[in-house]
Amino acid sequence: AECMQLFVGKAVKDEALMIEQRTGEPVTEEWLARFRDRRNLALQTHVTAIPNIQPAVQAVHARYDGRIACASGADRFKVALMLRKLGLVHFFEGRIFSGYETPRSKPFPDVYLAAAAALSVDPVRCAVIEDTVPGVTAGVAAGATVYAYSPATTAHVDAAALRRAGAHHVFT
Repeated sequence: AECMQLFVGKAVKDEALMIEQRTGEPVTEEWLARFRDRRNLALQTHVTAIPNIQPAVQAVHARYDGRIACASGADRFKVALMLRKLGLVHFFEGRIFSGYETPRSKPFPDVYLAAAAALSVDPVRCAVIEDTVPGVTAGVAAGATVYAYSPATTAHVDAAALRRAGAHHVFT
């Protein structure tokens, strides 16, 4: 629960100092490689799709003629791994954006602004679906309408926190 509160929605690269302070270990390239190996194995083993995600994404993809993007604060490898695992990668081919590849990651809007620019859409005309406070903050800062996903699980960010961050709508 503490890790979820401290780190969910944030890039590891941006939290190195806090990680070092809490673990007593320097965040070196070797540390990052070990972390990513453990993370990737855990994701490959344990990540499951939320109910109805495939038909929901398929419907949005069809409605907007494929002009949708995945804009994540995570590194590209993690994003692609998760999209492949969940059977969603084909909906976002060529339109996957990582906060690791922008000047600043979430909570800054850079990754959303990059996605909107690539789609040739004014960010104000974009809808963002988020499930973290840094992500909601980034979407709002980009000028988008933010829909926040807040399932009723104890391990997830609660709806009130997402609303305080500026989410326009919260759904379960």
